[in-house]
Amino acid sequence: MQSPDPSLPRHGTAAGTQLSRYLHTQAADFLRSLRLHGEAGADTAGAAEAAQALRTAAGRIGGTLDTFRPLVDPAWADKLRTELRWLSRTLALEHACAARLARLLDALSRLSGSSEVPRARAELLPGARPCPGDAPHVHAGARPGGLPHPASEQPAGPGAGTGAPDGLVPPGGNRTGTRAAARTTGGGGSVAVGAARAAALLERQLTLARTRAHSAALGALGSARFHAVADAVALLASELPLAPAATGPAADETLALLSEVAEHRLLDAVARLPLGRAGHPYNADALGGGLATEPDDERQDAPWHAVRRLLRLHRYAQEVVHPGTGPVLGPAALALDHHRDAAEASEAAAAAARTPRIAPATAYALGVLHADQRHEVEAARFAFQQEWRHARAAIPAP
Repeated sequence: MQSPDPSLPRHGTAAGTQLSRYLHTQAADFLRSLRLHGEAGADTAGAAEAAQALRTAAGRIGGTLDTFRPLVDPAWADKLRTELRWLSRTLALEHACAARLARLLDALSRLSGSSEVPRARAELLPGARPCPGDAPHVHAGARPGGLPHPASEQPAGPGAGTGAPDGLVPPGGNRTGTRAAARTTGGGGSVAVGAARAAALLERQLTLARTRAHSAALGALGSARFHAVADAVALLASELPLAPAATGPAADETLALLSEVAEHRLLDAVARLPLGRAGHPYNADALGGGLATEPDDERQDAPWHAVRRLLRLHRYAQEVVHPGTGPVLGPAALALDHHRDAAEASEAAAAAARTPRIAPATAYALGVLHADQRHEVEAARFAFQQEWRHARAAIPAP
């Protein structure tokens, strides 16, 4: 990790002091979480909680350095921000996979009308943690914005998944029999036929991804790269290398101006969202793509993910400029977290549905699951539109 320029001042005007105080606090939280993570040992719940706090502190440090980059040593800030982003993403993957699997298994159980809880779901829920972000994970059956769930209104028919537990038709297996079983049951029963196989397939794929992410996280925490990041954050806990702009007569105005820039970027990004269409419940805008058109879903979701990131940066900037004030846009941020969770879950269902040689009933169940999660995406957009409209008075127009 590159050391800050020793010629740069460590103490500046009130703006420099305000920025330094905030970053010192976040660096201390990072180091405290790192210590708790090391002390957790075999306590998986404690380790997961410490990792979440570690990612939160890393996100706040990186976001603050991004917004107020002109007030700090730019080369040092860019390097530290890049490394913190790498660390946060590496640590987030394992818990994202666990939460995604729990969400999808919950949705499959609800859609199939089965009261049986898959084994993997029972194991994941006690130690599961929210997907990376600042808001807690929402249960797959709960819909933001108070909308009823379309799929839950359909009666579930009888039936249960049969055949190979991994969702694949065994060599020499009878696909015709599977199709016949799917045709003989209507409504939710057709989902129930392939639900068990779909759950097994999702469990196998996401558990493998979680295992790889766990190994990558362990490797990252033991690497020289991570120790360099920890050293840099430890230095930040005691001193912040300020740029000359932080010591000039207009430093306080620059701090406020940079915060306003972050706010205007958020407003511009929200203005490009189709909020008019999102304001109509069940508009089916999020269902434009399909299992074979994953890039369409990704392109459609990308502007919403960008707003989520800009909203987070805006909140961090407000914490620096106006410490102690509550997040006015907290509910809107929560809706975007729900949007991100549902979008990633739909991508996982679509990826599973593209697995070669799966049974027709399994593919059908995964298709229904994908559509269900896209409905969740749509509901999250509706909730964001409602919350943004309510909070809009607190954000003046540029």
